[in-house]
Amino acid sequence: MRLEEYFSRQENGILVSRQQASTFAKKVAGDFNPIHDEDAKRFCVPGDLLFALGLHHYGLSQHMRFNFGGMVSDNVPLLFPQTDDNDISICDNNGKEYLNISRSGECSTDQALTSELIQRYVEFSGQTFPHILVPLMQERQVMINTDRPLVIYERMMINVDDLNIQNPSLELSSSTLDVDGKRGSVSLQFVVNANGTTVGRGEKNIVLSGLRDFDQAKIDLLVIEYNGRKNAYLTN
Repeated sequence: MRLEEYFSRQENGILVSRQQASTFAKKVAGDFNPIHDEDAKRFCVPGDLLFALGLHHYGLSQHMRFNFGGMVSDNVPLLFPQTDDNDISICDNNGKEYLNISRSGECSTDQALTSELIQRYVEFSGQTFPHILVPLMQERQVMINTDRPLVIYERMMINVDDLNIQNPSLELSSSTLDVDGKRGSVSLQFVVNANGTTVGRGEKNIVLSGLRDFDQAKIDLLVIEYNGRKNAYLTN
């Protein structure tokens, strides 16, 4: 994967176009959420692309936490400061923060390792819907608004014991959905493996809004529509 294909560097910051964001979501992450379509009214840049840009700029530290502070629309200039600080704010030209990165421990700037981990993580993350979310919603008997589905990336953490690894892979270890009224908090726990050994662990947290009673027929239709979009893209 050449991450440079999915952003442009200009004087006023890093820019991601609708086309770049949409292609990354579909081609790299396998994420067909309509909010990442080029013509989406509520368009936003995938959180996984922001995560990828963070690793691309600052390398992989043993302990990293990514907090997402807002939805990035197309061509918003993002400033990635050149810094050795352990707490980094990614803002626009007006100082609005979209991503906060906290890091500690040793750091690897091995581009091959970083690129491989990005690829494996976004592939894992892109499977959230429907493979993970639908069973969780069914278990708790709640669901998102199928007419206007909104799933928000909240934060992501990763801890790697050994940075001297090759060909890492990610595997889901557990998943939970906590419900508080119309709001749901999803936690996806995963392990990082390399050469048959667990070398790290992580967690992805997302927020579901507008929850309502579970309706199997509506969920089935949403999944059919989602898979239809995916199949149409892959066919073309």
